[in-house]
Amino acid sequence: MSDAPEPTQPTAPKQVELDESDAIACYANFCRVTGTPEELIIDFGLNTQPMAQSQEKIKVSQRIILNYYTAKRMLGALHMAVQRHEAAFGNLETDIQKRVIPSAQRPAGS
Repeated sequence: MSDAPEPTQPTAPKQVELDESDAIACYANFCRVTGTPEELIIDFGLNTQPMAQSQEKIKVSQRIILNYYTAKRMLGALHMAVQRHEAAFGNLETDIQKRVIPSAQRPAGS
Protein backbone atom coordinates (compact mmCIF):
# COMPACT_ATOMS: atom_id res chain seq x y z
CA MET A 1 0.00 0.00 0.00
CA SER A 2 1.32 3.44 -0.95
CA ASP A 3 1.15 6.52 1.27
CA ALA A 4 1.31 8.86 -1.74
CA PRO A 5 -1.72 11.14 -2.02
CA GLU A 6 -4.08 10.39 -4.86
CA PRO A 7 -3.99 12.96 -7.65
CA THR A 8 -6.96 15.27 -7.48
CA GLN A 9 -8.99 16.01 -10.57
CA PRO A 10 -9.44 19.69 -11.35
CA THR A 11 -12.96 20.75 -10.58
CA ALA A 12 -14.94 22.59 -13.22
CA PRO A 13 -16.01 26.08 -12.22
CA LYS A 14 -19.57 26.17 -10.95
CA GLN A 15 -22.07 27.55 -13.43
CA VAL A 16 -23.90 30.52 -11.94
CA GLU A 17 -27.63 30.40 -12.50
CA LEU A 18 -29.43 33.69 -13.10
CA ASP A 19 -33.03 34.68 -12.52
CA GLU A 20 -33.63 37.42 -15.09
CA SER A 21 -37.41 37.51 -14.68
CA ASP A 22 -37.36 40.95 -12.98
CA ALA A 23 -34.52 42.44 -15.03
CA ILE A 24 -35.25 45.81 -16.62
CA ALA A 25 -33.46 46.58 -19.87
CA CYS A 26 -32.94 50.15 -21.02
CA TYR A 27 -30.83 51.81 -23.68
CA ALA A 28 -28.12 54.32 -22.79
CA ASN A 29 -25.79 56.33 -25.01
CA PHE A 30 -24.32 58.29 -22.10
CA CYS A 31 -22.54 57.21 -18.96
CA ARG A 32 -20.76 59.08 -16.20
CA VAL A 33 -18.38 57.44 -13.75
CA THR A 34 -17.75 58.93 -10.32
CA GLY A 35 -16.67 57.36 -7.09
CA THR A 36 -15.67 57.44 -3.49
CA PRO A 37 -12.73 55.68 -1.83
CA GLU A 38 -15.02 52.67 -1.23
CA GLU A 39 -17.24 52.46 -4.31
CA LEU A 40 -17.66 53.31 -7.97
CA ILE A 41 -20.86 54.96 -9.19
CA ILE A 42 -21.90 54.61 -12.84
CA ASP A 43 -24.84 56.64 -14.11
CA PHE A 44 -26.51 55.74 -17.41
CA GLY A 45 -28.81 57.96 -19.44
CA LEU A 46 -30.06 58.94 -22.86
CA ASN A 47 -28.53 61.96 -24.60
CA THR A 48 -31.09 62.98 -27.22
CA GLN A 49 -28.71 65.56 -28.76
CA PRO A 50 -25.36 63.70 -28.99
CA MET A 51 -24.06 65.81 -31.91
CA ALA A 52 -25.05 69.21 -30.49
CA GLN A 53 -23.90 71.27 -27.55
CA SER A 54 -27.35 71.38 -25.99
CA GLN A 55 -28.46 72.90 -22.72
CA GLU A 56 -30.97 70.07 -22.40
CA LYS A 57 -30.37 67.99 -19.29
CA ILE A 58 -29.48 64.33 -19.73
CA LYS A 59 -31.86 62.30 -17.61
CA VAL A 60 -30.10 59.56 -15.68
CA SER A 61 -32.30 56.47 -15.83
CA GLN A 62 -30.06 53.90 -14.13
CA ARG A 63 -27.35 54.09 -11.46
CA ILE A 64 -25.12 51.18 -10.58
CA ILE A 65 -22.97 51.30 -7.45
CA LEU A 66 -20.11 48.79 -7.29
CA ASN A 67 -17.21 48.08 -5.01
CA TYR A 68 -13.86 48.35 -6.77
CA TYR A 69 -13.33 44.58 -6.87
CA THR A 70 -16.55 44.06 -8.79
CA ALA A 71 -15.73 47.06 -10.99
CA LYS A 72 -12.36 45.52 -11.88
CA ARG A 73 -13.99 42.20 -12.78
CA MET A 74 -16.55 44.07 -14.90
CA LEU A 75 -13.74 46.02 -16.59
CA GLY A 76 -12.07 42.75 -17.58
CA ALA A 77 -15.32 41.25 -18.87
CA LEU A 78 -16.13 44.39 -20.90
CA HIS A 79 -12.59 44.51 -22.29
CA MET A 80 -12.83 40.90 -23.48
CA ALA A 81 -16.28 41.50 -25.01
CA VAL A 82 -15.08 44.59 -26.93
CA GLN A 83 -11.95 42.76 -28.13
CA ARG A 84 -14.09 39.92 -29.50
CA HIS A 85 -16.42 42.40 -31.22
CA GLU A 86 -13.52 44.30 -32.82
CA ALA A 87 -11.92 41.05 -33.95
CA ALA A 88 -15.16 40.14 -35.74
CA PHE A 89 -16.28 43.56 -37.01
CA GLY A 90 -13.29 45.94 -36.93
CA ASN A 91 -12.10 48.81 -34.76
CA LEU A 92 -14.67 50.84 -32.82
CA GLU A 93 -13.85 54.54 -33.18
CA THR A 94 -14.98 56.36 -30.03
CA ASP A 95 -14.19 59.88 -31.32
CA ILE A 96 -17.49 60.87 -32.94
CA GLN A 97 -15.80 63.58 -35.03
CA LYS A 98 -13.74 60.90 -36.78
CA ARG A 99 -16.91 58.90 -37.55
CA VAL A 100 -18.89 61.75 -39.10
CA ILE A 101 -19.05 61.58 -42.90
CA PRO A 102 -18.92 65.13 -44.27
CA SER A 103 -21.82 66.09 -46.55
CA ALA A 104 -21.02 66.18 -50.23
CA GLN A 105 -20.51 69.80 -51.27
CA ARG A 106 -22.62 70.89 -54.20
CA PRO A 107 -20.76 72.90 -56.82
CA ALA A 108 -21.84 76.56 -57.08
CA GLY A 109 -24.64 77.17 -59.57
CA SER A 110 -26.15 73.68 -59.43
